[in-house]
Amino acid sequence: MATRYSKIPSESDEQIGFITWWNLKFPTVLCFHIPNGGYRNITTATRFKREGVVSGIPDLFIPKYKIFLEMKRVKTGVVSKEQIGIMEYLDHVGYKCVVGYGAEDASRKVMEIINEERGEL
Repeated sequence: MATRYSKIPSESDEQIGFITWWNLKFPTVLCFHIPNGGYRNITTATRFKREGVVSGIPDLFIPKYKIFLEMKRVKTGVVSKEQIGIMEYLDHVGYKCVVGYGAEDASRKVMEIINEERGEL
């Protein structure tokens, strides 16, 4: 049975849309996913935590522009308390953090930062 949210693309679909756009627009500029979330069994989760996995790390990173990007669904995405704390820390140490509510919103916000850096306001 379909839910009232089923017509809203998933966060994963939105992230795929953003990456597809990014790779077409900036084919030589690295943007990569930080696979920090998702369900894991307790053994794997414990090992990952010991290896340095940290709750709240944004989904994507664009090193050239020092941008961390957290992807959310267009209408139902919610930023967690952990994500807010991590993004505040990253902002404090000199990175730019963006929450994109869908691929279109994310690409617009990232382009604003890039254009500002280039002096193309």
